[in-house]
Amino acid sequence: MRRLIPDPVFVLSPPRSGSTLLRSVLDSHSRIHAPHELHLTLLAVEERSWAAGEHSDRYASIALGEIGLTLAEAEHLLWDRVLHHELTRSGKQLIVNKTTDNVLNWRRIAECWPGARYLFLFRNPAHIADSLARAWAHRPDIDTVARTKMFVTAMDAARAALPGHDIRYEDLTARPETTVRALCEFLGVPWEPDMLEYGRFDHGTYVRGIGDWSDTIRSGVIQPPRPAPVAVSEELRSACAAWGYPEQATR
Repeated sequence: MRRLIPDPVFVLSPPRSGSTLLRSVLDSHSRIHAPHELHLTLLAVEERSWAAGEHSDRYASIALGEIGLTLAEAEHLLWDRVLHHELTRSGKQLIVNKTTDNVLNWRRIAECWPGARYLFLFRNPAHIADSLARAWAHRPDIDTVARTKMFVTAMDAARAALPGHDIRYEDLTARPETTVRALCEFLGVPWEPDMLEYGRFDHGTYVRGIGDWSDTIRSGVIQPPRPAPVAVSEELRSACAAWGYPEQATR
């Protein structure tokens, strides 16, 4: 089905992997719009009854079926329209959507946009779990190691099925120019040095719920990563090794 945005770019990453930094750098490009988290897959089309107390009718599904749509396909139209609205509002040519839950919903995204491209953003899983624990220190009920493993599993499945470009958070922060130059080449846009000075541009408000809200991202300066934790959970050692962090796999 025709899309208003036929080839959007999606960042797939676990939380606390530097995706807000990446989107801020990309949004600093004159041709790229990378907005805050849009949570597209949380926008749903709901079928309601025609009148109170009537629970058996499916009039909306019947009507959609007559025009060749399912409820899921109607949701896809909604998501596409939101992206188109945002890109049009920006006045730019290419949209990059960064939302943490994208990687958990990659199958629906790929179904909606067969022509989409993907940026796979990796970070040391031990560091992800440590950062999650600090960010959610007020929520002791959240198992940050289990959450990290869930996203690692989803990332592996998405990367095995979808075309894309790999980026490591550690490279983005330690070698930003080399990393972003390669990213621009993948996206088919010219390299712009000002991208690395993302604090010079307006990227909207950094608030909880639509991206990173820390003082680090608010600084407007790419900063080196924290050292990875000395102690690594046994449950994350295999993920560290598989993602190219062997030094963490033995700690």
